[in-house]
Amino acid sequence: MRLIQITDPHLGPMTSESLLGLNTDESLKDVLQLIAAEQSSFDYLVCTGDVASEGQDASYHRYIDIASQHFSIPLAWIPGNHDSAVTMAQLNHPLLPESRLIDSDHWRIILLNSSVPGEVYGNLAEAELSYLIEALASSEGRHVMVMLHHQPIPVGSDWIDQYVLRNADSFFAIVDQYPQIKAVVWGHVHQEFNGRRQQLKLFATPSTCVQFRPHSSEFSVDDVMPGYRWFDLHDDGRIDTGISRVKDKRYVIDYQSVGY
Repeated sequence: MRLIQITDPHLGPMTSESLLGLNTDESLKDVLQLIAAEQSSFDYLVCTGDVASEGQDASYHRYIDIASQHFSIPLAWIPGNHDSAVTMAQLNHPLLPESRLIDSDHWRIILLNSSVPGEVYGNLAEAELSYLIEALASSEGRHVMVMLHHQPIPVGSDWIDQYVLRNADSFFAIVDQYPQIKAVVWGHVHQEFNGRRQQLKLFATPSTCVQFRPHSSEFSVDDVMPGYRWFDLHDDGRIDTGISRVKDKRYVIDYQSVGY
């Protein structure tokens, strides 16, 4: 199974929306075109949150339309702190993305909502933790990947690590009981991250728009390009993965910004 992850497009209600000077429609399309050029086939395109800049209905419609213009494969998404989970769930669109489970013969991808209305940090509600347990219990021998928006561990940048998953201990208390979970994957941090928790692989993925500089104590914009992550999920539970970024492009970005 080949899975493509994109994250944090931050689309606005209009095509002119920008984040720190970068037009987010333009950069999303650039990343999707890169995927189309590099990936001859894949099974799912998953966006791990902050699809929209402020949770507007028009932003979600346009995201689906843009993605569907590039690919005919199924879409999936989860809400981030800038999203409206209610709006995403109630959206009326014929190609509404999957928001809970992706199953193949050998893998189950569990999608979790870590967003908290009105807050930047993440938290998994009791109902979400119960859903995780149920999805794991019914995985029927499949290997499992869990995807959410917020980082469950610090990534090494103090300012963004203020906004981790607040109840990560409760999350890992469940995850640690299920050896079939091979990886936990997230967005939110606008940078690449690769780590481990014993045998569990941990991954974060670059945004399709502005990048945040790794290992920064204060807010800092990186000068690397937008990108995506691919996963090859093998039948025996092995995972191959990599990052690819837009090349030969100049964006208008405010690199001196102290926040957004």
